[in-house]
Amino acid sequence: MYLNIKKFTDKMDAGEPCLGSAVTYGDLSITEALATECDFIWIDLEHSPTNMESLVGHMIACRATGTPFLVRIPSGEIGWIKRVLDSGAEGVILPQAKSYEEIKQFVDACYYPPTGTRGFGPRRPTDYGRLGGDEYLEHANQEIFVCAQVECKAVVEDLDRIVQIPGLDSLCLGPMDLSGSVNKLGKTSDPEVVELIETTIRKGREAGLYIGMGMPASTDFALNAIQQGVQWCQCGTDMELIVNGANQLYKGIRSKL
Repeated sequence: MYLNIKKFTDKMDAGEPCLGSAVTYGDLSITEALATECDFIWIDLEHSPTNMESLVGHMIACRATGTPFLVRIPSGEIGWIKRVLDSGAEGVILPQAKSYEEIKQFVDACYYPPTGTRGFGPRRPTDYGRLGGDEYLEHANQEIFVCAQVECKAVVEDLDRIVQIPGLDSLCLGPMDLSGSVNKLGKTSDPEVVELIETTIRKGREAGLYIGMGMPASTDFALNAIQQGVQWCQCGTDMELIVNGANQLYKGIRSKL
């Protein structure tokens, strides 16, 4: 186990926000290049063509740079949870959760018995077998970051139960899909959507959970989220950073010709 995730939680515990980017392309050099600028890397398997082999490459790049990372799985299907954790993920994010039961099942699947129901078959987490079974199991249930995304109104309405799920470390807001769940897709500043966001932040923080948010590559969006109480911000994707950088550079040059 590589334990970089503790840097992530230690920084938040010290009252400092964590900023990171989502990686959506397969080339591990993207993670290696971005990692120095980030407090964490969000490796996305939900909205990208990234496969398991590429995922491991990104994990290795994070390990080489000492950078914490979170993996967003495509769904709560048990096979995804096992494969990602057994490949070495120290943080895992469940997208599109719709109910308490779905989140509880996901959290249970992230922990070995007697805490949860995770099947045994780790590879990279045991340093390819060099870390003995008992030694590994002693730490495995403690050194993992388990997060559920809040992307629908029904989850917000059941937060009083959800925040009490043992082993759940964090909630991560998905403002776009949350706005879509009340038929206001993209209107993240709408009062109804803002109320759902602020309720999630308040109830999560009161329960001792870390609060994250997925967002565009926007300074203003990130600063507003941090002011609301968000502790970790996924500020855009690798694609956005490339396109925005090119846009600003070439627009700046052309404006002076």
